[in-house]
Amino acid sequence: MNHELTKYVEDHISPQPEYLSRIERQTNLRLLNGRMCSGLLQGRLLKMIVEMIRPERVLELGTFSGFSALCIAEALKGEATLDTIEIDDELEDFIRRNLSSSECGERVTLHIGAAEDVVKKWNPATFDLIFIDADKRRYSRDFDLCLPLLRKGGFIIADNTLWDGHVVDPAKEKDPQTRGIREFNDMIRSRTDIESVILPLRDGLTLIRKK
Repeated sequence: MNHELTKYVEDHISPQPEYLSRIERQTNLRLLNGRMCSGLLQGRLLKMIVEMIRPERVLELGTFSGFSALCIAEALKGEATLDTIEIDDELEDFIRRNLSSSECGERVTLHIGAAEDVVKKWNPATFDLIFIDADKRRYSRDFDLCLPLLRKGGFIIADNTLWDGHVVDPAKEKDPQTRGIREFNDMIRSRTDIESVILPLRDGLTLIRKK
């Protein structure tokens, strides 16, 4: 969408809480690649999806500033919880401050470390919903890590699956992150144990259901 249409959409959806607006601003001011923050439109969509699915256990790969974790946590009900994994330990203090800015953060458990190490603590079919938003070069490997942890009928949401349009740009053939996303998209399309749809929203969002 062009800027004018994006603004129109954002002006006509439910607003996000003020603490999320503060986190979004601080993310863009203080962190490199601040545009990695999900932002208003995608954040409201994540909340809406969680409202519809009503998961009891959620896993997130790639916490970054904690914005998307709080969007997910905002919609959790009852005793539902979110575990989120971030490999960059230099972000830990920033993330924890952001999580503590909302009572929704009490539902979130932050794990610092590599996903392949952290996920060993969980049994198969532990989670109802998994959000993948980590290193694009290893999306296929992250999917393989996550699928056994997902219950039958559960959902995976993968972010950035159009990668700013680079997936169809021949000039990006040698870019490792673009290759990682292309390999992931091709792999998802070829599997028969899941069904999927790509939403051309922002940077591309793929919804996957485990059969």
